[in-house]
Amino acid sequence: MHSFGTLCSDFYVNQKIKLSLDLPKIQESATDMFERIRREIPEFERIRPFDGEVALETAEVEGRYQWVGLRPTSIASGFVNPNHIEAAYNLHRLVLDLSPYYLSLTPLHIEYIELVYGFDLPARENRNNVVAQSLLANTPLASLADESMEPLLDVQPRIGFALNEACDLQAFVEIKTRTTAVEAATQVFENEPISVFLTIRKNGPIQALEELESTFSRLAGHIEHIAEHRVVPDIVVPLHQAIGI
Repeated sequence: MHSFGTLCSDFYVNQKIKLSLDLPKIQESATDMFERIRREIPEFERIRPFDGEVALETAEVEGRYQWVGLRPTSIASGFVNPNHIEAAYNLHRLVLDLSPYYLSLTPLHIEYIELVYGFDLPARENRNNVVAQSLLANTPLASLADESMEPLLDVQPRIGFALNEACDLQAFVEIKTRTTAVEAATQVFENEPISVFLTIRKNGPIQALEELESTFSRLAGHIEHIAEHRVVPDIVVPLHQAIGI
């Protein structure tokens, strides 16, 4: 777990609680909840408004920072480059604990809960080529386009699979390349990252708010195992090795 940061420029752990109904009076609710979070994690120091969102943030120190964002239909939180994975989990558990009381949530509000690991690998080259060469080489899919003659515009594979028989516990692996058509045409590439996202999602309904804690522990167990045994060795490491070759 501690070696994830050596393979990428940024490693982050995000959580999202998707709601089936709009939260009323989001601005008023956010203030009290954010003050309560700040008492537990004093590093939080500012509230910032965005389009349709209000966010609580820490300062960025050596690439490390935390955030909590409230939207009418979702509650999200994230920790970028945590020193220890448990620090990120502590933030997400705190948000899960406080949200029902400060935002008047009921089990009927919960559409799904998901935990995300993100890995950013900067590459000043055609990032679509990197993905095609390192992950799709010698497959029928790769034969659709010849990168030596046809600049690749979009190679962003995504795969999802169920983790239980009911198919309401799900895993998704997604790769984002961010290579633009202008970059492909000019062959002048910005130093943007290839991002690998591993998402573990538990769909509702839930019967009681007390289930949130055990649900989070279940998500964390799955995401750690899949990251360590599948996503890092089979996706992140090949991409890391291919960049700059």
